[in-house]
Amino acid sequence: MTETGIIRFRTEVVLQNKNCEEGRKYIMDMQMNFYRKLPIPRDLKEQFPADERVVKIKNERDPEIARIFEGKSDRLLLIIGPCSADNEASVLDYVSRLAKVQEKVKDKIWIVPRIYTNKPRTTGGGYKGLIHQPDPEKKPDMWQGIIAVRELHQKAILESGLTCADEMLYPENQRYLSDLLSYVAVGARSVENQEHRLVASGAGVPVGMKNPTGGDLSVMMNSITAAQSSHMFIYRGWEVESAGNPYAHAILRGYVDKHGQTFPNYHYEDLMQLYELYQETNLKNPSVIIDTNHSNSGKNYMEQIRISKEVLHSCKISGDIRKLVKGLMIESYLEDGCQKIGGGCYGKSITDPCLGLEKSERLIYEIADML
Repeated sequence: MTETGIIRFRTEVVLQNKNCEEGRKYIMDMQMNFYRKLPIPRDLKEQFPADERVVKIKNERDPEIARIFEGKSDRLLLIIGPCSADNEASVLDYVSRLAKVQEKVKDKIWIVPRIYTNKPRTTGGGYKGLIHQPDPEKKPDMWQGIIAVRELHQKAILESGLTCADEMLYPENQRYLSDLLSYVAVGARSVENQEHRLVASGAGVPVGMKNPTGGDLSVMMNSITAAQSSHMFIYRGWEVESAGNPYAHAILRGYVDKHGQTFPNYHYEDLMQLYELYQETNLKNPSVIIDTNHSNSGKNYMEQIRISKEVLHSCKISGDIRKLVKGLMIESYLEDGCQKIGGGCYGKSITDPCLGLEKSERLIYEIADML
């Protein structure tokens, strides 16, 4: 332990070759500093337990989400919310307003607010989410971040009556929120990762597996197969066995080719291709959620309106597609567009641009009318 409290782990190895003296020892350091040990999920849940009202709401909402994926409910699942949950006050404000919309369309649409507190970054730089930086304008603080994330999800449920979705960026963090979440997404950069697939197989809630950034649907289908299967693996220092997740499913989010050009994969032909791929498998509950932003929109947030309507039109044309498409994913916040960190506009995204709440509300009513 150093004076700053940082632990450095070192491994001694003996190098024996013609370029070094026989038996000479070299010290090889891991190139990272271990600042402090974070609380295990059980301890955090004991310190910040789920409110009884939260447990009741989750137990009431989760079965309906399962019914949607099983094809037993005709409701459309709508996973909608900010690209990143950067500010507790504005996120709770957004979710509370969204709850009023849900009440008006509850017979046709089942809304799951997306409160994404972990953000994958293409180059590793930039804002990585609330779990890294509870205050985007200050230095990372994972300890406070873990607490802030759990508190935010619980407050969102209590204030809105809606259970939420988050992204599985760090699989080992899943248990910090496992008693609060109703939906989990595995991102395009993570979907090929073994640990993400295995943890998804024991998540206990529906997990959407996005197509990878390069667009190879076989990778996505393999990830769904893995997530629906039972596995023995190492998780948080334990040897564990997962039950397999029958609600693991596809998310189509568009893709980027080798030249960096974006292409959509939400059109009728794309959906029929996915339907046929599912037919070649023995996967349970064949399902897809259409991500209307990212490479499907080229990050032109206004395109989400048109894309949503086109997908529903495809559902009307084909009964097979209607059975396959279980919902939409829309990036939405209080204000249109995005801003830089510290921009000062309340409820405006500091990552990807989002559709403002006024336009989102109008779109939700239009979607309900199309169903």
